[in-house]
Amino acid sequence: MYYWSMANTTIETSPKAAADNLLLPLLDHLARVGRHAGETSLQPGSLRPRHLIALRLLSEQGPASQQSLADSLSLDPSNVVGLLNELEERGLITRRREPADRRRHIVELSPRGGDELCLAYTRLRFVEDDLFSALSADERVTLYDLLVRAVGTRVPPCDVVEELPPCPA
Repeated sequence: MYYWSMANTTIETSPKAAADNLLLPLLDHLARVGRHAGETSLQPGSLRPRHLIALRLLSEQGPASQQSLADSLSLDPSNVVGLLNELEERGLITRRREPADRRRHIVELSPRGGDELCLAYTRLRFVEDDLFSALSADERVTLYDLLVRAVGTRVPPCDVVEELPPCPA
Protein backbone atom coordinates (compact mmCIF):
# COMPACT_ATOMS: atom_id res chain seq x y z
CA MET A 1 0.00 0.00 0.00
CA TYR A 2 1.16 3.55 -0.69
CA TYR A 3 0.68 6.78 1.13
CA TRP A 4 1.60 10.30 0.24
CA SER A 5 3.48 12.55 2.60
CA MET A 6 2.97 16.31 2.31
CA ALA A 7 6.18 16.88 4.27
CA ASN A 8 8.49 15.55 1.60
CA THR A 9 6.05 15.27 -1.33
CA THR A 10 7.10 11.71 -2.05
CA ILE A 11 5.17 8.48 -2.10
CA GLU A 12 6.36 5.87 0.34
CA THR A 13 5.42 2.25 0.84
CA SER A 14 3.42 1.56 3.97
CA PRO A 15 0.99 -1.08 5.23
CA LYS A 16 -1.49 1.69 6.16
CA ALA A 17 -5.15 0.83 5.78
CA ALA A 18 -6.88 1.96 2.59
CA ALA A 19 -9.09 4.26 4.68
CA ASP A 20 -6.00 6.30 5.56
CA ASN A 21 -5.21 6.93 1.92
CA LEU A 22 -7.32 10.01 1.34
CA LEU A 23 -7.35 11.05 -2.30
CA LEU A 24 -8.60 14.62 -2.02
CA PRO A 25 -5.48 16.17 -0.46
CA LEU A 26 -3.28 14.41 -3.00
CA LEU A 27 -5.55 15.40 -5.92
CA ASP A 28 -5.65 18.98 -4.66
CA HIS A 29 -1.86 19.15 -4.47
CA LEU A 30 -1.46 17.61 -7.92
CA ALA A 31 -4.10 20.00 -9.32
CA ARG A 32 -2.30 23.03 -7.86
CA VAL A 33 1.07 21.93 -9.24
CA GLY A 34 -0.49 21.11 -12.61
CA ARG A 35 -2.49 24.34 -12.73
CA HIS A 36 0.60 26.43 -12.00
CA ALA A 37 2.67 24.60 -14.62
CA GLY A 38 -0.19 24.81 -17.13
CA GLU A 39 -0.72 28.53 -16.60
CA THR A 40 3.01 29.10 -16.93
CA SER A 41 3.11 27.21 -20.24
CA LEU A 42 0.19 29.13 -21.73
CA GLN A 43 0.55 32.73 -22.79
CA PRO A 44 -0.57 35.41 -20.31
CA GLY A 45 -4.24 36.22 -20.81
CA SER A 46 -4.75 32.98 -22.68
CA LEU A 47 -7.35 30.30 -22.14
CA ARG A 48 -8.24 29.27 -18.60
CA PRO A 49 -9.30 25.73 -17.65
CA ARG A 50 -13.02 26.54 -17.87
CA HIS A 51 -12.48 27.95 -21.37
CA LEU A 52 -10.60 24.82 -22.41
CA ILE A 53 -13.33 22.53 -21.10
CA ALA A 54 -16.10 24.45 -22.88
CA LEU A 55 -14.15 24.54 -26.16
CA ARG A 56 -13.29 20.85 -25.85
CA LEU A 57 -16.97 19.97 -25.37
CA LEU A 58 -17.91 21.94 -28.47
CA SER A 59 -15.05 20.36 -30.41
CA GLU A 60 -16.04 16.82 -29.47
CA GLN A 61 -19.84 17.12 -29.43
CA GLY A 62 -20.43 19.78 -32.05
CA PRO A 63 -22.81 22.75 -31.78
CA ALA A 64 -24.90 22.83 -28.63
CA SER A 65 -27.52 24.95 -26.95
CA GLN A 66 -26.42 27.21 -24.12
CA GLN A 67 -28.61 25.17 -21.76
CA SER A 68 -27.01 21.87 -22.74
CA LEU A 69 -23.57 23.44 -22.24
CA ALA A 70 -24.65 24.64 -18.80
CA ASP A 71 -25.75 21.09 -17.98
CA SER A 72 -22.55 19.52 -19.34
CA LEU A 73 -20.36 22.00 -17.45
CA SER A 74 -22.46 21.76 -14.26
CA LEU A 75 -22.70 25.55 -14.25
CA ASP A 76 -25.57 27.92 -13.61
CA PRO A 77 -26.89 29.22 -16.96
CA SER A 78 -26.01 32.81 -16.02
CA ASN A 79 -22.38 31.77 -15.46
CA VAL A 80 -22.35 30.02 -18.84
CA VAL A 81 -23.52 33.25 -20.50
CA GLY A 82 -20.51 35.07 -18.99
CA LEU A 83 -18.15 32.30 -20.08
CA LEU A 84 -19.56 32.31 -23.60
CA ASN A 85 -19.37 36.11 -23.77
CA GLU A 86 -15.63 35.87 -23.04
CA LEU A 87 -15.13 33.21 -25.71
CA GLU A 88 -17.24 35.07 -28.28
CA GLU A 89 -15.36 38.36 -27.70
CA ARG A 90 -12.13 36.51 -28.54
CA GLY A 91 -13.64 34.99 -31.68
CA LEU A 92 -13.36 31.43 -30.35
CA ILE A 93 -17.07 30.58 -30.62
CA THR A 94 -20.08 31.78 -32.53
CA ARG A 95 -23.63 32.04 -31.22
CA ARG A 96 -26.76 32.08 -33.32
CA ARG A 97 -30.46 31.88 -32.64
CA GLU A 98 -32.07 28.52 -33.18
CA PRO A 99 -34.47 28.91 -36.13
CA ALA A 100 -37.16 26.71 -34.55
CA ASP A 101 -37.08 28.56 -31.21
CA ARG A 102 -35.71 32.10 -31.39
CA ARG A 103 -35.30 32.22 -27.60
CA ARG A 104 -32.55 29.58 -27.71
CA HIS A 105 -28.95 30.14 -28.75
CA ILE A 106 -26.81 27.56 -30.49
CA VAL A 107 -23.11 27.74 -29.68
CA GLU A 108 -20.46 26.53 -32.10
CA LEU A 109 -16.68 26.35 -32.06
CA SER A 110 -15.16 28.79 -34.55
CA PRO A 111 -12.14 27.89 -36.71
CA ARG A 112 -10.04 30.23 -34.57
CA GLY A 113 -11.37 28.49 -31.44
CA GLY A 114 -10.32 25.13 -32.85
CA ASP A 115 -6.83 26.46 -33.56
CA GLU A 116 -6.50 27.97 -30.05
CA LEU A 117 -7.72 24.74 -28.47
CA CYS A 118 -5.20 22.70 -30.47
CA LEU A 119 -2.33 25.02 -29.50
CA ALA A 120 -3.29 25.01 -25.82
CA TYR A 121 -3.58 21.21 -25.71
CA THR A 122 -0.19 20.83 -27.41
CA ARG A 123 1.40 22.99 -24.73
CA LEU A 124 -0.44 21.19 -21.95
CA ARG A 125 0.76 17.81 -23.27
CA PHE A 126 4.33 18.90 -22.53
CA VAL A 127 3.29 19.89 -19.00
CA GLU A 128 1.56 16.54 -18.48
CA ASP A 129 4.54 14.62 -19.84
CA ASP A 130 6.69 16.29 -17.20
CA LEU A 131 4.12 16.08 -14.38
CA PHE A 132 3.36 12.40 -14.98
CA SER A 133 6.84 11.27 -16.04
CA ALA A 134 6.87 8.69 -13.23
CA LEU A 135 3.88 6.89 -14.81
CA SER A 136 4.03 4.54 -17.77
CA ALA A 137 1.82 5.19 -20.80
CA ASP A 138 -0.54 2.41 -19.66
CA GLU A 139 -0.74 3.87 -16.14
CA ARG A 140 -1.58 7.28 -17.58
CA VAL A 141 -4.39 5.76 -19.66
CA THR A 142 -5.71 3.99 -16.56
CA LEU A 143 -5.52 7.19 -14.51
CA TYR A 144 -7.36 9.11 -17.22
CA ASP A 145 -10.10 6.46 -17.43
CA LEU A 146 -10.51 6.43 -13.64
CA LEU A 147 -10.73 10.22 -13.46
CA VAL A 148 -13.29 10.32 -16.26
CA ARG A 149 -15.39 7.78 -14.34
CA ALA A 150 -15.05 9.75 -11.11
CA VAL A 151 -15.95 13.06 -12.78
CA GLY A 152 -18.98 11.43 -14.36
CA THR A 153 -20.52 10.54 -11.01
CA ARG A 154 -23.30 12.67 -9.63
CA VAL A 155 -22.50 14.88 -6.70
CA PRO A 156 -25.05 16.32 -4.30
CA PRO A 157 -26.16 19.90 -4.99
CA CYS A 158 -24.03 22.50 -3.22
CA ASP A 159 -26.90 23.53 -0.95
CA VAL A 160 -27.30 20.03 0.50
CA VAL A 161 -25.46 19.63 3.78
CA GLU A 162 -24.52 16.07 4.55
CA GLU A 163 -23.39 14.78 7.89
CA LEU A 164 -19.93 13.30 7.65
CA PRO A 165 -19.33 10.03 9.46
CA PRO A 166 -17.07 10.27 12.49
CA CYS A 167 -13.39 9.60 11.86
CA PRO A 168 -12.21 6.18 12.96
CA ALA A 169 -10.34 6.22 16.23
